[in-house]
Amino acid sequence: MKTNEKRHRGRISQTFIYLGKLFRMFLFQNDWKVLPMSAVIAGLVAFAVGSNIYKTMEGTLTGTFALTCVCIWNGFFNSIQVICRERAIVKREHRSGLHISSYISAHMIYQAILCILQVVIMIFVCMNLGVVMPEKSLVTPWPIVDVGITLFLVTYCADMLALLVSAFARTTTAAMTIMPFLLIVQLLFSGGFFNLPKEAMPFTNLTATKWGLTALCVQGDYNSLPMVTIWNSAVKMKNIEVEGEKPLLEVLQYIENNDMRDDILMETAKQNQKPEYNFDIDILTRCWTWLITWTILYLVVTIIALERIDKDKR
Repeated sequence: MKTNEKRHRGRISQTFIYLGKLFRMFLFQNDWKVLPMSAVIAGLVAFAVGSNIYKTMEGTLTGTFALTCVCIWNGFFNSIQVICRERAIVKREHRSGLHISSYISAHMIYQAILCILQVVIMIFVCMNLGVVMPEKSLVTPWPIVDVGITLFLVTYCADMLALLVSAFARTTTAAMTIMPFLLIVQLLFSGGFFNLPKEAMPFTNLTATKWGLTALCVQGDYNSLPMVTIWNSAVKMKNIEVEGEKPLLEVLQYIENNDMRDDILMETAKQNQKPEYNFDIDILTRCWTWLITWTILYLVVTIIALERIDKDKR
């Protein structure tokens, strides 16, 4: 009886045993490298597109899309190989009494901690490279915490999707082959950055990028920001001559001499506002709810898939 109790530990006990194993792998098998990689990617994004985030409509859309992509990238790399690389071990231990729910719970806790660290690193790097964070919050008293929650939910959702892929993939090579396809789908169907046909828009609801991008735009009060694209285009065309005159240059000079530039930018922005990006707590919580829902769904399917691992002939 005692021997049987030792072999078949409870679910909670097994969870902490595997959690300890994951942290040892983090320290001794170089899994920690995902953290400095997160810093490097965040730094590149902040350097390339971070100067206008939450300052203009265009800068906010481009910057938040890039930040969402960083989260997706981090989440995918965290867990895309973790199950398939030890599939034989999981199968053997499952036959010896391993609870799959405990195994997945250990991964959930470990990956959640990893995602939190990555988000903290992202925000720290971005702020130190001059990226402006929103000044207003909708849920917590601190805007940076609201943004951090969104970044975490996107990263964790992508992480659990990669975990699902890892549960089905035959080998680590197969998992890494599938990852670029998933990444392209996530980026292409973000719903706000690319102009998709009307028929394709329902598919955006299936991606974490759509809900992450929307949430970040909402938190930055996208619809209150100026739009500069039309103004910048006009400036580039100011020297075009019409019958020997430069009418556009005269108009631009008149606007600037009368301090009307900001008014023009805001009026342009009003014509391009998007209701889905309104500074509204209901929209933000809906985005968070979708991200949580997809995360839970990925976890449930992963557990169901691994529960049948004994019948796997691989």
